[in-house]
Amino acid sequence: MQAADLVVGLSSRTRAALGALVLFTSLHTGAANGQSAEPVWPTAQWETSTPEQQGMDSAALAKLVATGTARSFDSLLVTRHGRLVLDAYYAPFTADMPHAINSSTKAVVSTLLAIAYKDGLLDRLDHPMLDFFSDRSIADLDERKKAITVQHLLNMTSGLDWDEGFQGGREQSLRDMGKSPDWVQFILDRPMAHAPGEAFYYNSGGSHVLSAIVSKLTGKSTADYAQERLFGPLGIAPPFWRRDPQRLSIGGFGLAMQPRDMAKIGYLYLRNGAWEGKQLLPADFLDAINHASVDMHSRFDPSLRYVNQFWAIPDKHVYMTVGYHCQVIMVLPERDIVAVMTASNFCPFGRLADEISGTVKSDQALPADAAAAEQLAKAIADVATEKPTPVGATPATASAISGRTYKFPDNDLGLKTLTLFLADENPRYVVETNAGDPARRHFDGPIGLDGLSRKSAPSFLGVRAVKGAWKDAQTFVVDLQYVGLGDAWTWTLTYDGDKVAVRGKARDGRQGSAEGAAGG
Repeated sequence: MQAADLVVGLSSRTRAALGALVLFTSLHTGAANGQSAEPVWPTAQWETSTPEQQGMDSAALAKLVATGTARSFDSLLVTRHGRLVLDAYYAPFTADMPHAINSSTKAVVSTLLAIAYKDGLLDRLDHPMLDFFSDRSIADLDERKKAITVQHLLNMTSGLDWDEGFQGGREQSLRDMGKSPDWVQFILDRPMAHAPGEAFYYNSGGSHVLSAIVSKLTGKSTADYAQERLFGPLGIAPPFWRRDPQRLSIGGFGLAMQPRDMAKIGYLYLRNGAWEGKQLLPADFLDAINHASVDMHSRFDPSLRYVNQFWAIPDKHVYMTVGYHCQVIMVLPERDIVAVMTASNFCPFGRLADEISGTVKSDQALPADAAAAEQLAKAIADVATEKPTPVGATPATASAISGRTYKFPDNDLGLKTLTLFLADENPRYVVETNAGDPARRHFDGPIGLDGLSRKSAPSFLGVRAVKGAWKDAQTFVVDLQYVGLGDAWTWTLTYDGDKVAVRGKARDGRQGSAEGAAGG
């Protein structure tokens, strides 16, 4: 039976997923050994291929897709030989959504610094940090602080006193930086805990200073320089990038990118810093990443090493960008693979590297495997389909509170007003808060009452997916997640006449409460 014949008779969703994979007779027919003689450049878009055409096992990839559910994945992409062989999205996340990449932002900033170095804007990586801030008065200035170089910042060995909870803790320095009116000044003013180069300690502050250095070197915002010299050449549309109080692009986190664009960053490194025949990155910067040697002293994985804002597992010949809760761009040079994971929880880097590497069965193209292709297509379709949660009977309370606006005095949730329209043809919510930017204190969108989420229009916080169900006659429970941010809340609303008590609990343990009453 031909693979194309197998598509007939499957569900429309499965046919769509399988159709993207079934290219046995039409794609890359000249690439008998899996990899074409010339690199494939995904500037306009990624070419797609069946895994078998690139020497990989579709059935093994299907198992990898399935494990992503237990790992709270939002997306899982794998490319080999420059072609997309796996492109999976876990509901309610979809391919067209940007995803917060958290600390993988650091590797983007270091890439920009490497480009500036390659272009001659930075003379050397061991250039003293303070040379770029001679216009500032800096606290606790001593010979150790004067000795900090750009390379120390890149390797997180600056010696600045910093608490970010890498091995546990309160992330106090990040909290204090966030309250500071000038983040760069706050970081530069930190006292020294070690001599530069003496010890590794995870420090997003140093990464933010690198963004400031990029801006000073180029005379442009970090985001504008990125679009000109990195995102633009790679075919990446301008992404959302948070800024600090001085409007500087945040260097340690704050970028949101689509997974396919994240893969382009990895592919630039897999192709040794070249893109469409142009060398963007310098050889010594790349060589350091391929031979990472800074011991991270990580209790959760002693094999981890660090350099130039990249993580590495040398004994597995893998390096990667890493963001909080598994926002990962993983490069496996010996397998000619780039993999991307986005998620809302932590993941095991070494195990994932082994599982991805294990899907490779040959350096040559494998025979077409229609049964394995179907298995993979069904796995992709399954995770892309949201599974409904139970809903109870709708009580009379639903109609009684529908359309009523409840007002709240000051509370730790920052909640000002809440209106639910539960008896309407299209159920929805309207919320006003007292927190944050005054222009961004109004939220509204649809709410699913059938056990399935409804998505809002995109906002500054991304897309909200919301559903609700009655727990009993007085208690309405709302599940809200900011799709692509990894942030999710459960809101329990208990109604008593004209009053409502609200309890909110976030996935990460944050919680708060508020009590309100129906307005006049």
